[in-house]
Parts: sequence; C-alpha cells; structure tokens
Amino acid sequence: MALISRKKKIYPISRHLRAYLRSQEREAELPITYKDLLRYDNSIALYDRFGADTLWETVFYPQSEMETIYQNLKKIYAELKAQGDYAIMDHLSIDRVDVCVYGNTKPFRVRIVNNINDNFDYFYIKQADASRIYGLELEHLLSPNRINYVVHDETLIEEHIAGIPGDEFIRKYLQDKTLNEIRLAKEFVKFNERCFVRLLGDMHSNNFVIEITPDFEEIHYRIRAIDFDQQSYEGRRAVYMPQYFKQNNPIIEVGIRNMTPTTMAQYQKEERALIANRILSSKTIIKKLIRTMMHDELAPQDHVESLRQELAKFYSEPDFLECRNMGEILRTSLSLLVQKVKL
Repeated sequence: MALISRKKKIYPISRHLRAYLRSQEREAELPITYKDLLRYDNSIALYDRFGADTLWETVFYPQSEMETIYQNLKKIYAELKAQGDYAIMDHLSIDRVDVCVYGNTKPFRVRIVNNINDNFDYFYIKQADASRIYGLELEHLLSPNRINYVVHDETLIEEHIAGIPGDEFIRKYLQDKTLNEIRLAKEFVKFNERCFVRLLGDMHSNNFVIEITPDFEEIHYRIRAIDFDQQSYEGRRAVYMPQYFKQNNPIIEVGIRNMTPTTMAQYQKEERALIANRILSSKTIIKKLIRTMMHDELAPQDHVESLRQELAKFYSEPDFLECRNMGEILRTSLSLLVQKVKL
C-alpha cells in the first residue's frame, strides 16, 4: 500500500515558473481572484441526487456583491474557453458556486449554464500551487490529454475534466455486462506507467476519472488524472504507481484475471514509447519546463534523497544519486526513458 504525507504545503510560483507561464500564454489578467471568493457570508451542504453528502458546500454572497462576482466569473469562463471573447457571456448564467471543505486548499467549483439549451459546465478556482501547475503542464505535454488552465497572481483557474470518478466507476460499472475487462486493464497499465514516468503521485480512485467511449464494435476507456497536487513531491517510489493504492484494487484484480506478465510488459513498453515520442516532438518546450523546475523547491530535501535512492535501485541507474532536487530527478527519469526507447 502506498502512503503519502498527510498535509502538503503550498509552494509559491517562482519568478522562473512565472516567466515560463508567460512564454506559454498560461498567464492572464483576471477580474476576480481566489481571495475574492472567500467573501461569502453563508453556505449549505451540497448533496448528490441520491441524497449523499458530497463534502462540498454551496456558498452565497452578499446581495451587494453577488452580481459583480457572478459577472466576473462569466468573464473568467470566457477567458478559459473562448480566449477572452466576452460575447459568449450573453447566454451564460452562474448557477452555483461550491467550496470543497475537506481539501487542504479549499478550491471553489463554479457551475455555469448556457441559457439557450440548459447545458452546463464547470470550472475551478484554486490557490496557485507550483506543484499543481507543474503537474498540469506535464500532463498537457506528456499524456494524450490536453489541459486548459490559466494563472493570475496567486490564483489558478482550471477547466473541468469530464469523466466518471474512479471510485464511482468501481462501485457501479465493474460488474456491468458490457464492461470490456481487457481494454480497461490495458488502460490502467498505461495510466500507471504515465504516472510513474512523470512522477505524479496519489492516484487512487478518488483522484482520477474514467472516460467511456463507445465504438461501433467495442468500448474504449481512458483514465485521466484530475488532481495534480502531488507532482514530484513524495519520497517513496510506490506513491507514483497507482497499482499500489488499495482503493484501486478492484481494477487491479481485473488486470490479474485478464493479463499475463508478458502482456503487461508489452503494454508498458508501448506507453513508454508513446511518451518518448511526445518528448521528442516537443523537445524544446519540455527542456524549458524541466530547466524551470530544476530552479524550484517542490519537496522537502529528505523526500528528494529518499526518492533518488529508490529510483537508483529500481532502475539500476546511479545517475539518480547525483540529483539535487525533484526537477533533476524528473529530468533523469525522462532522459532514461528516451535512451531506452531508442535502443
């Protein structure tokens, strides 16, 4: 079982990371900040459609401020989805603003509705954390998924990543007769490999979603991370491998029933080859990101020392022992991946 630190501190955005974000057009002037949303004066528990407490609370703002806050939230959505084209705001309304009361950083979730067709979407407003930003950017560059987010001062805006929450999928879909166990198991192996290679930790079933895409003959699955706070933070190798979290055991059991070690090794090689191709096709920007990361403190030094020891032993690669920070450890991991794929 993988164990993680109970509470992780928020790492500020350094000037190096700020410069990188500007170069990638990830920074934008926004009309409202995370701190502005803390000015609510009342809240109520939010329950799902089955009456279960979601551990989110819907917040309410003073009448004197609510209209301005909601208008600014629509502007943020236009910035996130339409590159600042405020014309889309004419048909939008803010349905609800929720705060996550059980998380360390207490993020806000905004539900926004298209008044023409009643379709709705979500986006998130969070305290900017360097770990999370590096995690989002690495997901965008190294995974098959595109990530949309913007930063303003100490505020982070993220779009919603749609999918069935992993814990809900395990409860409701694993026994479905239409479940393609082999494809699900294959996708979990690939997801496990992506997390390990780029050092994204804490991927238990509450922190990823599963997309289900019906095809004309079969069903496809994709597992997507939705929580990036534990990017390159923990000191234990197992924390970066979703296979070691007990919450994921039901999916692991599907894999055990349907795959041999040889098959699993083949899927791991396939995924590592895909990651290597993404690194090579975006070599310049990934080098720039890793150089930026090497200037930042992203974890306690004892975590760095522990992780470099474990990875050096796992890969039989002494270069890890020379790494002084998490950025250097990640650089070594990605360099080793590309070298082995080329052989």
